[in-house]
Amino acid sequence: MKWERSVELALVHCQGEIGKVVLAGAPEIPGATMADKMNHINTVDDSFRRFVTSEPRAGVQMSVNLLLPPTRPDADTGFIVLQADRAHPMSGSNCICVVTALLETGRVTMVAPQTTVRLDTPAGLITATASVVDGRCVSVSLDNVPAFVESLDQALDTPRWGRIKVDIAFGGVYYGIVDVDQIGLAIEPRHARALAEAGIEIKALLAEQVRVRHPEIPGIDEVAYVMFRGREPDGAVRTCTTLKPGRVDRSPCGTGSSANLAVLHARGEVRSGDARRSRSIIGGEFLAEVIGETTVAGRPAVLPRITGRGWVYGREELRIDADDPFPNGFALSDTWGPQVDLLNR
Repeated sequence: MKWERSVELALVHCQGEIGKVVLAGAPEIPGATMADKMNHINTVDDSFRRFVTSEPRAGVQMSVNLLLPPTRPDADTGFIVLQADRAHPMSGSNCICVVTALLETGRVTMVAPQTTVRLDTPAGLITATASVVDGRCVSVSLDNVPAFVESLDQALDTPRWGRIKVDIAFGGVYYGIVDVDQIGLAIEPRHARALAEAGIEIKALLAEQVRVRHPEIPGIDEVAYVMFRGREPDGAVRTCTTLKPGRVDRSPCGTGSSANLAVLHARGEVRSGDARRSRSIIGGEFLAEVIGETTVAGRPAVLPRITGRGWVYGREELRIDADDPFPNGFALSDTWGPQVDLLNR
């Protein structure tokens, strides 16, 4: 078989959430900053994103992380999160996947007991500290970008549940955080389909009724995800982030947990030095800590630290073939549901 061009990926998951990492074969992406590059993918040319995230080479229940040279001198590498709907500025679980892949494939030299990796993302600089034991990356702590609240108890009118309350907060992307009891469900595996459908419906309603725009970073101007929230008897926060086209995050969600820390801080429930455990729909855990306070364009903000673990479970190589009938992939309603019409326009 003749392979003129190919894409090499590390297969990684973080607490069950797949975050493949592109190691070689990606095209150059124009832009002076990582945010510029993300916006180029989203508004000018998304062919590579479609190639690596769509059928027949991929599926909706995963992300693909595009490694890029950093655009700032204080970073070791850059990356952009590619998902089935678009490129996104930041993801905690994907950041953990990237750091784990960089270390365990030898792209970054492991130094025991800790190795620091600085990541250039469209949301800002992320400093990751990896714990190394016997040549393995056994945990990653992310010092995330500042997280802040847009609004607490935002009223949202819904056809199915009446008027509900939503906390709108930024933790690397914008979240609509909804106490799950408002929609009559529990964050349990048996409710995953119903939660996903509810989250996508609420996201669409937020797009109609709520406007957000990051005060400092162009292109971050939508509520990217809806995260359902519950409380556990041991004090942990149960999380369920919903993603297009209608699925749930398998991990506890690092950026969502960061956004929730900002909400808890705004309500006076946490302060600097406090920590909360975030627990996913399948029981995976992150530790979310408030390591400091700051401001973003005059708004009170917290400095979150998210700690979790990723696992490299394989490698794959995708052939780029000029004769492939589906170079940009395709989507069908059996996985995308009615949103397939929006994708294929």
